[in-house]
Amino acid sequence: MRHLIVGILLLFTATSATAQDYPDYTELYVNDFAYLLSIEEEEVIRDKLKELRSETNIEFTVVIIDRMSNYGHEGEIEPFATGLFNYWGVGGAARNDGVMLLVSRLDRVLRIEVGSGYGDTKNDAMAAIIDDKIVPLFRDDEYEKGINRGVDAIIHEVGGAWPGEFNASFFEKLRNRLSFGLDVIGDWIAVAYAFVAGLLFRLYRRWKRNKPRICPIDRSKMRRVEELEDDKYLKDGQKLEERLKSVDYDVWLCDKCDHRTIESYKSWFSNYGACRSCNYRTLEADSTILEHATTSSTGLKRVDYNCKHCGDKYHTHVTIPKKSKSSSSSSGGFGGGSSSGGGASGSW
Repeated sequence: MRHLIVGILLLFTATSATAQDYPDYTELYVNDFAYLLSIEEEEVIRDKLKELRSETNIEFTVVIIDRMSNYGHEGEIEPFATGLFNYWGVGGAARNDGVMLLVSRLDRVLRIEVGSGYGDTKNDAMAAIIDDKIVPLFRDDEYEKGINRGVDAIIHEVGGAWPGEFNASFFEKLRNRLSFGLDVIGDWIAVAYAFVAGLLFRLYRRWKRNKPRICPIDRSKMRRVEELEDDKYLKDGQKLEERLKSVDYDVWLCDKCDHRTIESYKSWFSNYGACRSCNYRTLEADSTILEHATTSSTGLKRVDYNCKHCGDKYHTHVTIPKKSKSSSSSSGGFGGGSSSGGGASGSW
């Protein structure tokens, strides 16, 4: 009986261990399972990672997924990143100096996982790269630029040189630094312009929302109903839009004739779209890759839609373009390295 119980426990443990599923890599450098990067940007990043491996023998891979739950993981990114790193065996088995930049797009989290050979010596540096180089750009939905900047900084941290500078002369490095400096200055100018323009727009929008309204019936001054009170004037779909933060409503009321006006303001960054049936912005979309694109064939993605108001459910299929031939130009596999959980994580 005791042996039977032990056997059942071992079987349960084995079943639990295989519940976690990891994607298989399609190449050594860029595995964009969420199709977030353009083909051109993939090639730029790939060339940098190839150079790092050629010059230092350090394996560095970039991985982008939609969400961790697609692979059976619920919870923090750290154990998933460590498990994926070890499943692929990133880095040399002797030095354990591999690096993985993992982005889970819809979970809005990322992690830089490093091989066990670094210990905890790179944790602070990787946290600074995430906080200073990647997350600020991700918050502005500039994912390609954020990943590119992060890759540059990680290469400099682990390889000791910036991309393109491993065998460069002093003057070539100086030229690259000046070019990089001008690029950063240009970014700061663009950021400053966007900040000022956004601030002016927000001020204008606030003025427009708060300016007095005149009743079209009796020309009396209307009052805006307080947020906690305006629900009684809204339809169920409108109330749900406010709870989902996809639309915000203002209700203006004339106390003399009881005339009311309802004005809507769409959220800039909502994940909900307009439903084809009820037209409320309560439609949620979830995508699943059915067939990954290769160099010889297109892929297929299924997008499932679900309206949280009227319950309408439907799906569409989207064709994923073929990958460029250079995308599969990696030879062999990873070197069998492992991680003990070193690195840093962030969110946006």
